[in-house]
Amino acid sequence: MINPFFKNNGPFKIDKLLRLSEIHNKENFKKFNIHDIKDLITASKNDITFFHSKKYASIASATKALLCITTDNLSHFLPDTCSKIIVKNVLIATAKVTKVFYPKAVNDNFDINVKNIKKTKFKEKVVFGQNVLLGKNLKIGKNCLIGHNSILESNVIVGNNCSIGSNVIIRNCIIKDNVKILDNCVIGKKGFGFFPNTDKNFKYPHIGIVIINENSEIGCGSTIDRGSMSNTIIGKNTYLDNQIHVAHNNKIGNNCIIAGQVGFAGSSTLGNNVMIGGQAGISGHLKIGNNVKIGGGSGVIKDIKDDSKVMGYPAKDLKKFIKENK
Repeated sequence: MINPFFKNNGPFKIDKLLRLSEIHNKENFKKFNIHDIKDLITASKNDITFFHSKKYASIASATKALLCITTDNLSHFLPDTCSKIIVKNVLIATAKVTKVFYPKAVNDNFDINVKNIKKTKFKEKVVFGQNVLLGKNLKIGKNCLIGHNSILESNVIVGNNCSIGSNVIIRNCIIKDNVKILDNCVIGKKGFGFFPNTDKNFKYPHIGIVIINENSEIGCGSTIDRGSMSNTIIGKNTYLDNQIHVAHNNKIGNNCIIAGQVGFAGSSTLGNNVMIGGQAGISGHLKIGNNVKIGGGSGVIKDIKDDSKVMGYPAKDLKKFIKENK
């Protein structure tokens, strides 16, 4: 489940797809249809994928994708079953291809189709405050509450026994049972994804969603961005304090406790039972293990192994930090 809410305009003949994406068809590909663009892991024999860093070489070597956008110096890592589209800038080319498949995922304008809850079928099954607005393609379970001035835009699924506070905006999100989302949260908007350019920055589509699993709580004023090529996931029984930012593609495990004003850059993975003190920062594309404890105000810039306790900037073993800062 990567993009259940975004319409895929495919399949495309490969030559047409490359032409629409403004990518030179050096290899003169013509014969086959491409159904979707996916990451290296989830791509199948009818998909196109991308490979931009040697860090993902082992994953690239096992991809089942039919084609891969990559560079000349990385192409040898890919299997023989995967044809290579060689470009100078993999990420920009990938963004252009994704935009062809999912043009509506680039921008996040407000939902003009929302209706007051009093004019919908949910007025009989939801306890709600004043000025609650609901979009299309929406499901809400039993025993749910929605506070004043909150907007559940199109493409939202809410489980049973959920509580959504006031002044909340949610879109492109699946919320499981017994979840609490407190006041002033924004969940499911696109992430901070673009490539800088001197004239005009190039934005890329975010076709993933946000999944918040059972028994979790999202504190006041928190923002959770939907994924770009994969989903942003909050695990079961995980509690986020106030004013936390979770950027696109992050995966936060079960039973985690994250204190206020913690910020996550994109595409990091947290294990289960992780505890993070207030105002810590987690850089992107990292792996934080199970049972890790991160002290408040720390800056995490590299992977952390299971059962570690770290603090400081850059974050280091807690005992070492205390010894160095007596």
